[in-house]
Amino acid sequence: MSNQSHSLKPTLNVWHMWGLAVGLVISGEYFGWSYGWDKAGTLGFMVTSILIAVMYTTFIFSFTELTTSIPHAGGPFAYARRAFGSKAAFIAGFATLVEFVFAPPAIAMAIGAYLNVQFPSVDPKTMAAGAYVIFIALNIIGVHIAATFELFVTLLAIAELLVFMGVVSPGFSVSNFVAHGWAGRDSFSMAVIPGIVAAIPFAIWFFLAIEGVAMAAEEAQDPKRTVPTAYIAGILTLVVLAMGVMIFAGGVGDWKALSNINDPLPQAMKLVVGANSGWLHMLVWIGLFGLVASFHGIILGYSRQIFALARAGYMPRYFSAVHPRFKTPHRAIIAGGVVGIAAIFSDNLITFGGQTLTSNLITMSVFGAIVMYIISMFSLFALRKKEPDLHRPFPAMLYPLFPVIALVLAVVSLVTMTYYNQLLAGVFMALMAAAFGYFLLTKHHRDAAVDKHHAPAVA
Repeated sequence: MSNQSHSLKPTLNVWHMWGLAVGLVISGEYFGWSYGWDKAGTLGFMVTSILIAVMYTTFIFSFTELTTSIPHAGGPFAYARRAFGSKAAFIAGFATLVEFVFAPPAIAMAIGAYLNVQFPSVDPKTMAAGAYVIFIALNIIGVHIAATFELFVTLLAIAELLVFMGVVSPGFSVSNFVAHGWAGRDSFSMAVIPGIVAAIPFAIWFFLAIEGVAMAAEEAQDPKRTVPTAYIAGILTLVVLAMGVMIFAGGVGDWKALSNINDPLPQAMKLVVGANSGWLHMLVWIGLFGLVASFHGIILGYSRQIFALARAGYMPRYFSAVHPRFKTPHRAIIAGGVVGIAAIFSDNLITFGGQTLTSNLITMSVFGAIVMYIISMFSLFALRKKEPDLHRPFPAMLYPLFPVIALVLAVVSLVTMTYYNQLLAGVFMALMAAAFGYFLLTKHHRDAAVDKHHAPAVA
């Protein structure tokens, strides 16, 4: 195969990239986060969310240095390889793959559940698998079409969240939001801290996967300008939406009624406008766009990660092929889909830790993300020492303060998550050990890989 058959086509503008940054994450504003109230209460979870928002903001303002100086479809794996070599690259690549392959089946299950409300006769798992088939096809046809669609559904999802805030605002009361807000208590005490810490994964779900924009860097027009703009505008958009949605939902009634359910926004709206309001039906239907935006965007992210790892010899070379007509990594797109559909249909077969597979998939995805954030920040520090003359179009802001804050908060998140999810942490480590065995047996693939330490030229 020619080198061209392992290269991606740069067609994405700054709006596409911003749409991808927000779209990758926006399902996290619709569901998942309210479980944090169950652990920490509204005020306790606000503390958790602000800490995690600080982690993500400092991380993104640091991560843009890596994405602009090394625009590569492998993202964190490419930065770790350049900084530390192949073993660190393997860990970064594995962690990113876990994050991006395990999140879509969880979101697909939510899509199936949403549709099942409207069409009770159709099996939600069948609809979840159908969503995979549709969006795999859309991703194969072309990244420009896929990214334009992503921008469209993201704008709809943002508009819907703003409508939600506007519609429930007449019913908002500060006294509702703060009542028993410290993990069921009316005032802060040291006893609240374990709940604040236990809620970390649900606050991470607000922002999880924004770093997936890095994996589209090879396909961006002028990545040194479009990537940082997309990241910074994206994280600011998401922080505002996350805080707004959480505060408005928590102030309309008894927040405890929303703390252990998958659809906190429709239920919060129901408290204000009633069960038969047209606003409510619109929220249920358009809320689907938030799920679709993240699902579709993460498929784009995992496929570029599989493609880049295969191109560099970390996975079977078969997955590094680019479709001759559409210039997309079609085999990598399909491979992640096969894993996701298998996960959907094994939902009732595999349960451990007292959790369904869906909630375990979300937590596993967060494990992958946090490990990758830590390695990326270490890579940033190492490259500053190792390659001081590397062209850095967008240096980390307030270096070294921002990267240090991001790194410390990520390490705290990993330690606390491991403590509260020991069984899943063990599964994550077992998967990594098995993958490392493959890594040790396939050194000859990496030696033969076309892609060495640099990405193909980016227009």
